[in-house]
Amino acid sequence: MQPTAVLSKPRLSFWQIWNMSFGFFGIQFGFALQNGNASRILGIFGADVEHLSWFWLAAPLTGMIVQPIIGYYSDRTWTRLGRRRPYFLGGALAASLAMLFMPNANVLVHALPTLYAAAGILMIMDASFNVAMEPFRALVADLLPSDQRTLGFSIQTFLIGLGAVLGSFLPSILASFFGLDEALPKGEVPFYLSLSFYIGGAVFLLAILWTVLTTQESPYQHQEATEGQGHGLRQIAADFAAMPRTMRQLGLVQFFSWFALFSMWVFSTPAIATHVYGLAASDTSSVEYQRAGNWVSSLFGVYNAVSAVYALLLPYLALKLGRRATHSFSLTAGGLGLISIYFIHDPAWLVLSMVGVGMAWASILAMPYAILGGALPAHKMGLYMGIFNFFITLPQIVNGIIGGPVVKYLYGSQAIYALVTAGVCLLLGAVSARFIDDSDDHTQRAV
Repeated sequence: MQPTAVLSKPRLSFWQIWNMSFGFFGIQFGFALQNGNASRILGIFGADVEHLSWFWLAAPLTGMIVQPIIGYYSDRTWTRLGRRRPYFLGGALAASLAMLFMPNANVLVHALPTLYAAAGILMIMDASFNVAMEPFRALVADLLPSDQRTLGFSIQTFLIGLGAVLGSFLPSILASFFGLDEALPKGEVPFYLSLSFYIGGAVFLLAILWTVLTTQESPYQHQEATEGQGHGLRQIAADFAAMPRTMRQLGLVQFFSWFALFSMWVFSTPAIATHVYGLAASDTSSVEYQRAGNWVSSLFGVYNAVSAVYALLLPYLALKLGRRATHSFSLTAGGLGLISIYFIHDPAWLVLSMVGVGMAWASILAMPYAILGGALPAHKMGLYMGIFNFFITLPQIVNGIIGGPVVKYLYGSQAIYALVTAGVCLLLGAVSARFIDDSDDHTQRAV
């Protein structure tokens, strides 16, 4: 059935866009705690550095499965809560519970070894994040006209950065308040780190509730939700094969970008602890390793703070330079930032590296979606946003499979080289971004 014409989308006020995006503040608060501390928690529970990427595989695998399905069914959902909001709320409830369980895997699950229990909880937590996150991308494309899309995704990115800053710095703040555990028993997560996850779960849920309660979805979405029912997984496969050319081109850029990000999240703590602090990789229970881990989490806060500010500049840069050139420039800054970590031996100077990473992160979260939104049919927006997640999860899965063996056998268990490789990948993504077809970009149309 061909979709019938829909009403033209009204322009929304700044605060309407803010409210509809605010749930991302909570999502990224939780993601920041996961990204900055999951490797440390897995290390406390006994994971070796070369095995970390394998345990992190659970996250992209669940995302690859969950997001297209959630996108497909959210396109066809209409309830008293609307089209996308039921998925926000369900994902938030599950994610909040998983954040309570993650630092307590050693006492909550007795049928499995603690390390595998923690990996299982990480999988559930990330799957829940994906359930909550995917419809947010579609919601912006649902409700905003084309000329407000870049602003919408930039506000999302600002809130993502703000949530991530607070989530990233929270362990260090609580550690300074409660003090580092001088005699931490082997296999036990510090109290301040556990408390960080408890707070993160609460913030996640409350932020999602704010969006659910303050945002109304448009009436024409009800019409779209009733069209094209009943095709299920076959329709997902057919639409995947028929994806627009722009989406395929963005896929290559996304591959390089997310391969790099996965390396950064998995290997930053062991890389910085060993290469910058000079610690042994096996010394995960020492106070010095905790201090290094807290600084890595804080550095993640720095790059997210940079991304929050830089996100506000993206609409201006995109207007002047075009979206392709803006994304390419930002990825170049991130690549140079990651490579620079190899040459730094004073932890304080790592802040400068994170400036470039923050620029890349802001652009990765905004520009591909702003470009993609103009290339997708409106009645399949959620499905294609979910399918687009393949280009986020696939590079992470590839990295998860090969990253550990590469670090062990090719890099001699020196995780710092994984960060250098990540920097090179961002530079390759920057080159690839220059060749994207963006027909909705006024600077490209003028060429």
